[in-house]
Amino acid sequence: MKSPAFGLNRFDFSTPNLFAEDVKRAEDLGWDYAFVPDSQLRRHDTYVLLASAASKTSKINLGTLLANPITRHLTVTAGSIATVDEVSNGRALLGLGIGDTAVRLAGLSPAKVTTLEKSTKSIRALLRGKEIELGAVKPSHLPHHRPVPVWIAAAGPRTLRAAGRVADGVFIRVGMHLENIKSSIEQIFSGAREAGRDPNEIKLGLVVHTILEDNIDKAVLMGKSMAAGYYEYSPFLFDKPSIPWEGPDVEHLKTKIHPDFHHHTDLVESGGLVNFLPDSAAYSFAALGSAEDITQQFQTVLSQGIEFDIVVPHPVPNPRTKSNVKKQTYMEIMGKEVLPKLK
Repeated sequence: MKSPAFGLNRFDFSTPNLFAEDVKRAEDLGWDYAFVPDSQLRRHDTYVLLASAASKTSKINLGTLLANPITRHLTVTAGSIATVDEVSNGRALLGLGIGDTAVRLAGLSPAKVTTLEKSTKSIRALLRGKEIELGAVKPSHLPHHRPVPVWIAAAGPRTLRAAGRVADGVFIRVGMHLENIKSSIEQIFSGAREAGRDPNEIKLGLVVHTILEDNIDKAVLMGKSMAAGYYEYSPFLFDKPSIPWEGPDVEHLKTKIHPDFHHHTDLVESGGLVNFLPDSAAYSFAALGSAEDITQQFQTVLSQGIEFDIVVPHPVPNPRTKSNVKKQTYMEIMGKEVLPKLK
């Protein structure tokens, strides 16, 4: 079984040039994908960043994790990612989702699953040179179309099935528990069969919150905050791991943090609010601990016979981007100590 490619979605976003230089470092360290969250009120324009990185790199793939069908019209997204694919000589990937901070910070609501599915289908068609009907005088088409793969990131069963119907690949975002991962794949394959597709043609990705922290007590608290973040939006994910929620109502606890358990500025603090959760909750929804611990946890998942094409160890909290002689960055430690053992 082939080993997966590994992607990173946190870089120096302070300027397009510094982002490009950081992606070049990732390329040199063996990372295979550089992803950018498409969040217009938190960083520079996503596609300008990706194009800047394309000009300074030659191998690393470049994509969105995630774009959404709310803040940009689907034709704009298709045209932008096709342009990135052209300037990078075919290294682009478009990752789509219902929208998180990008839509919430703009006072908008995440996309409905039906909207995400229809937008994905239309974007894929445009990127393959097909005409689509959008209500204009004539059918719309993209003159600079490129066959960019379009992926959907999903956790809930309806989104997973929709992804199986229309996407080239699916980023599974349900944590590390094998039963949740296997159940997600079943939903994807079910959606594919509904659409008359061969399930084996759909690529699989895994996005996992990854807490690189030698202090295990601290790491577990942050992992519990990650678990609570999943419970906020997808409480059913606690069912298969048989994790009880025996504390205060999550809606009450949310009033003590901002904006949610995944993004609170002090994840130890937010983890402390849900310390009633068993330690198993932290390990079910995050990879955590030292580089050696994290390696072993990913090896456990990757040894189950599931063929993942891309794995994204999503760093939490946001890591430092500048290294010094005394302390390496997340990118460096993972690139030197973890990825070689997993590839």
